[in-house]
Parts: sequence; C-alpha cells; structure tokens
Amino acid sequence: MKHDAVPSAQSLELLRRLVAFPTVSRDSNLELIGFVREWLRPFDADIRLTYDAARGKANLFATLGPRGEPGLVLCGHTDVVPVDGQDWASDPFTVVERDGRLYGRGTSDMKGFLACVLAVVPGHVRRGLRTPLHLAFTYDEEVGCLGVRGLLDDLRAAGIRPKSCIVGEPTLMRPVIAHKGKQSYRCTVRGLASHSAYAPYGVNAVEAAAEAVAFLKGLARRHRDRGPYDHGFDVAYTTVHTGVIRGGTALNIVPHECQFDFEFRNLPGDDPEALRAEFEAYLRETLEPEMRAVDARCGFTLHKLSEIPALDTAAEAEITALAQEFSGSTEITKVSFGTEASQFQVAGVPTVVCGPGSIREAHKPDEFVSLEQLARCESFLRGLLARCC
Repeated sequence: MKHDAVPSAQSLELLRRLVAFPTVSRDSNLELIGFVREWLRPFDADIRLTYDAARGKANLFATLGPRGEPGLVLCGHTDVVPVDGQDWASDPFTVVERDGRLYGRGTSDMKGFLACVLAVVPGHVRRGLRTPLHLAFTYDEEVGCLGVRGLLDDLRAAGIRPKSCIVGEPTLMRPVIAHKGKQSYRCTVRGLASHSAYAPYGVNAVEAAAEAVAFLKGLARRHRDRGPYDHGFDVAYTTVHTGVIRGGTALNIVPHECQFDFEFRNLPGDDPEALRAEFEAYLRETLEPEMRAVDARCGFTLHKLSEIPALDTAAEAEITALAQEFSGSTEITKVSFGTEASQFQVAGVPTVVCGPGSIREAHKPDEFVSLEQLARCESFLRGLLARCC
C-alpha cells in the first residue's frame, strides 16, 4: 500500500506533546489523559474514564461517531518505562529529530501510534463515521497490563462490546496475530540464621534459593531442547527466566531470607500453570523437608506478580485480513513479548497488534521511531478507518 514519505506535521507535533508528559508507570498519567480528553472534545466524543485505586492514573475510552453498535477499537498504553541510569544523548522527554529518526522515551513504545491516531481520527469524524470508532488509552501496561483490565470490566458492565481491535505496539507495521503469555512470580525463602562456623545448625536461604533457581533453569533447558515448538515465533519455545535475586547480609552469617523473581513466557497452548505446579512440587517435596528438619518455620512462599494471557488470533479473522490489506504486508507474524491484545481477545474482541517502530528500540536509551514508520502508520489508519468506519 502506498504511503507518504513523511508523516503529517500534526502527528509530529502531537508526538512532541505526548512525549513531553513523563508518564513513567510509577507516576501519574492524568495530565496526558486530560490533554487527550480536550483534544477530542470538539468531536462529540463519549468519554469514559476508569481510575486506579489511588485515582492517580486513568484509562480513557472514547467513542466517536454512531453509538449503540459494535465498532473498531484503536488501543495503546500511555505509560513508559523509566530512564533512570540510562545514558541518553538528549533529554528523553523532549523529541529530537536526527537523520530521519525521532528520539525520546515512548516514541516507539508507543506514543508514536497514539500521536498518529489523534492526528488521523478528526478528519474521518468530520467526514462522518458510519459505525463507531473507539479509542482506548490505558495505564500501567508496562508493569503487567494492569490498567486495561479495569477498562474492559467497565465496558462489560456497560454492555459495550467492540467488534474488533488494533493494538498499536511497535511491530514495524507488520500485523501480529499471536504472542506469548507471561506469568511472573516472587519467591521468598525463609531460612534460619546462625554463625557460619556452625552452618549445619542454620538453614541457608540463599543456597535453598539457588537450588530452586537451578530447577527453573532445568525447566528452561527442557523446553529449549524438547519443545513444544512454534517456529512462527522468533523464540520458538516457552521460556523460563530468573531476573532478580536478593539475599544475605555478611559472609559469616547463614542467611535467613532470600527472594528471587522469575517468569514463564509460554506459547499459546502451553500451560504455564502446569509449569508452576511442577516447580512448586519440587519445592514442597524435595527442598522443604530438609529445611524443616532443622526448623519447621522454614520454607518457600510464592506470590504472583503479574499475568498476561497468550494471544492467538485466527489468520482467517476479518481484522487480520484488514490489517494485512492496509499495512501493505502479506505476512502475519508472532512475537515473544506480551501486549494488551490478549486481554481484548479474552473479552471476546478479535484483536491484531500492528504499530510503528521496532520493539528492539523500546526500553533502551535513545529510543526512536523513524519518520518512515510514522508515515506508514498514518496511511494504515486512513485506509482502515475509511473501510471500517
């Protein structure tokens, strides 16, 4: 599909405005949401806000055009990851253009998509929409797709069920129909402190944690070597990963506590609960008896940190065909990172992921999106809205 070589001035200005809101997940996004709400005010948008428990963050769900029938959702998250400790060549919250690229936190993940949506939608509203168009701008995607759950609960209670959805995560404008699920956990190990000269009289929480982490590594190797496999993914098997571990105070003290965080990223159809159950059985049946023979209070506690279901949209779905047609890409792909798309699918809304930029630029210092990618996104949105709305 043909598209302009450069994006509109409107998209560029909107991207600058959106990036200037420092919506790191730990902070509020309400200023950005207020800006979007005012931007949509002239277009008779029906706007619903859903807040987090502290009312410091909000999702925005806007309906434009006719009411009362299923419509297309364009969805994106407003939060970005922190810049702490990263070496940026320029202010991460000020968009800087260099060599056809726009640098700034969130340019790729995923305020570039949001800017294109806000730039393209008004023209279609003015010409008249035949069916509803919904915009869903969410909070706390980066910390476990938390905000979208409240948004979908609100829609369910209000009897609003969209027809289909595009989530604009960075895919280089290639339609993505599947991604892995994710479950993350924190494991706390309780041991018994003692002088290290008398280590047999204590229970070493760090060593117990190490044995547990080694078991998780064994699960990872098993999936790597034996599958199941889906070679449509860039990593074709379910992965198991431990990312954080903390424990111990001094070498001459047997540590009484240790914590580690781990995750499963599962292929669609591969059950992460079965992996968790296998791991927990190893803790209870193999490690804990030896620990509790010294002190009955010792052992392991698992706490789930987050859960994102896998996405698996049919290649034959209408929204898949539309995404292929207007992206100009005949290929459909699968990715290992999670998105809010699977939450919409669980709610009964067929969903595809397609947006400007590369996920390989996300979360890094000097994150960028190219002008060419934004131009392709605008073209994609214009074609999609002309057909669907």
